[in-house]
Amino acid sequence: MAILAQLVDGVVVNKFPLDKQTHSIGRHPDCDIAIDDISVSGNHAVIEARENEYFEGYYEFVIKDLGSTNGTFINDIKVEDERKLGSGDLVRIAWNNFKFIDEDEPQLDKTAQILEGSSRS
Repeated sequence: MAILAQLVDGVVVNKFPLDKQTHSIGRHPDCDIAIDDISVSGNHAVIEARENEYFEGYYEFVIKDLGSTNGTFINDIKVEDERKLGSGDLVRIAWNNFKFIDEDEPQLDKTAQILEGSSRS
């Protein structure tokens, strides 16, 4: 299962399981991930789970900024519309830090075989 772990000074202080298709993030108390911080917009961002078209039963996670005032960032890059999340990505909602963790994400780099010194003719 994927989670969004809230960080304070690099320490996990809260974990939000991403167990639905859509999770709203914002200052509004009705948000799935409610952040009580004036720098966070009422409806700041949303995380969506989408089934991968190539790997049956595997879901990818996408974060969308909803026109927030102070922005949504992935690894310090501003999300303009939407962006795919990868396990280990650092997510910043205004000035609040999170880490996206997906234990079910396929490790494709571990399945590839790279042959050094081979040449193609």
